Amino acid sequence: MDSKDSTDHSKYQSPLVSRYASKEMAYNFSDMKKFLTWRKLWIFLAIAERKLGLDITEEQIKELESHMNDIDFERAAEEERIRRHDVMAHVHTYGALCPNAAKIIHLGATSCYVTDNTV
Repeated sequence: MDSKDSTDHSKYQSPLVSRYASKEMAYNFSDMKKFLTWRKLWIFLAIAERKLGLDITEEQIKELESHMNDIDFERAAEEERIRRHDVMAHVHTYGALCPNAAKIIHLGATSCYVTDNTV
């Protein structure tokens, strides 16, 4: 969690969570889980595309893997205000951490690739 951001991104935000949801269930619906899953999907996509012969290097995949957990929620929120698109906001936020892999993040995918595989 960014020190400037007081939101707990590892827990789904709803008044009902504190009453009815287990810790595990709150995490399953959290922003952290959703955006980590997006990043895992982008890594799996890059690995599959590399196996199919696309110009994706092992170094690019390693760069994505090394920054998978480094989610800057504040930057992503700013990118979303600018781009008005949640997926592209996170593509650009992840790309800022992975400059060598930025061009392959989400390569050939639609937004549904990540949004339909998360809650």
